[in-house]
Amino acid sequence: MRAKGKVFKYGNNVDTDVIIPARYLNTSDPAELAKHCMEDIDSSFVEKVEPGDIIVAGKNFGCGSSREHAPIAIKAAGVSCVIATTFARIFYRNSINIGFPILECAEAVENIDAGDIVQVDFGTGTIYNETKGQKYQAQPFPDFMQEIMVADGLINYIKQKA
Repeated sequence: MRAKGKVFKYGNNVDTDVIIPARYLNTSDPAELAKHCMEDIDSSFVEKVEPGDIIVAGKNFGCGSSREHAPIAIKAAGVSCVIATTFARIFYRNSINIGFPILECAEAVENIDAGDIVQVDFGTGTIYNETKGQKYQAQPFPDFMQEIMVADGLINYIKQKA
C-alpha cells in the first residue's frame, strides 16, 4: 500500500473535538462527517483537501474523547494517512479498526512543511518528501495490520477470514 499527497500540517495535541466537533456527532455518515473535518482548527481544510492528501502533526494526535468519528471524518475527507510524532492510543486503535493508515515518525514531522508533496510506502514505513528530496523511516505496520488496511477495516478483514 502506498499514498501520495500534499501535506496539511498541525501542531501538538490535536484533539478529536477539533478533528470533528461534537456538534456534528448526531450522524455517523462518513460523507456528512467529512464536510466538517478539521473545521475548528482549519476552517478552509475541507475546501482545500484533495483525495490522497496527508496530515502531518506533532505529539498526541487524536487525544480527547474516544470517538471513532474522528478517523472516519479524516478518511472520508480524502486524506490518505496521518503522520504524527505520537498518537493518542484510542485514536490509533480506532484508525486501525476502520482501515485508516497512520504512522509515527518524529523526524518526518520535524522536516515536512505544509504544502510539501509526500509519498508513503506502508509496507516498508518509508516516507519520502518529494518537495525536499528527503527520506524518513517510520515503523512499518505488521503484515496483519496491513491486511486490515487493505480490507478497509477490521470488520471487513474478519468477514474475509470467516
